[in-house]
Amino acid sequence: MATFFAAGVSAQAPVRDSLAPRLPGSPAPSYVPHRVYDTRHKKFIDFETLAARLGAADLVFVGEEHNDAATHRMELAILEGLARRRDSVTLALEMFERDVQPVLDRYLAGAATEEELLRDSRPWKNYAADYRPLVELARTRGWPVVASNTPRPLASLVARAGLAGLDTVAAPTRSNAAGQVSCPEDDYYEKFASVMGDMSAHGPAGADAADLRARLLRMYQAQCVKDETMGESVARAWRPGRLVVHYNGSFHSDFRLGTAERALRRAGGVSMLVVTALPVPNLDDLSPGKEDRKRADYLLYVLSPAKADSAGR
Repeated sequence: MATFFAAGVSAQAPVRDSLAPRLPGSPAPSYVPHRVYDTRHKKFIDFETLAARLGAADLVFVGEEHNDAATHRMELAILEGLARRRDSVTLALEMFERDVQPVLDRYLAGAATEEELLRDSRPWKNYAADYRPLVELARTRGWPVVASNTPRPLASLVARAGLAGLDTVAAPTRSNAAGQVSCPEDDYYEKFASVMGDMSAHGPAGADAADLRARLLRMYQAQCVKDETMGESVARAWRPGRLVVHYNGSFHSDFRLGTAERALRRAGGVSMLVVTALPVPNLDDLSPGKEDRKRADYLLYVLSPAKADSAGR
């Protein structure tokens, strides 16, 4: 499921830079213009205040727009801010799928090379520039990294056959998805359906309304499997005294729904904070509307050069 918003500022990480070589395409540490909005108190705050508040939580979800470079640099700054405040942190990523956890663990332990990690873990195409810095920071700090997502073939199976498709796979494969999957047609479903828009573009020519709705439901069920699996992964990783920070597309955590809701349901009694990153063309005239204020505990606005350039045309 694509996500829609994101943002960032990047602080330099001396530990990471001294111990982990930078790959070509990795972002150079530099300031990213940004503003942080506290939706509960309806006011802007500074970045260090944000980092301190996140550092006091049990679970943190950071929602991103996957292709925004400024957002990714800010995501690194958040993790560095947490590293200044917490020793016991687990990094969890939508961008790795559960079945690659063994090779990821071997890499973190020094038993596998980065070449082996890249060969065997199916990294996203923007891994080197955008997610590697997070993994390397965790590695130098000795933090666990959780591959939280369900493998794409399982999600695709549900999109074709519905939730019943999970009953057709062998137990070892089935374990790569959440043990329990709930998929009610609730507010999250309404938001999903709204985002999907005209389903006629996603179905065969001549499909009637019933067929299109059935297809929409299967796609939504595939979305739920991803959310349930990531939520279960986060809840499993949490222990008293440990902070788990999960990076995901913003739709998975906006409005404290999706993955965030499912993690909180499983963890129970923990404190959770949600950050949604929002790239904007102008930081000087921000006035978060009511709907945006519902999206997250904190809105992280960043100046997005791409959006700024397009806005000037």
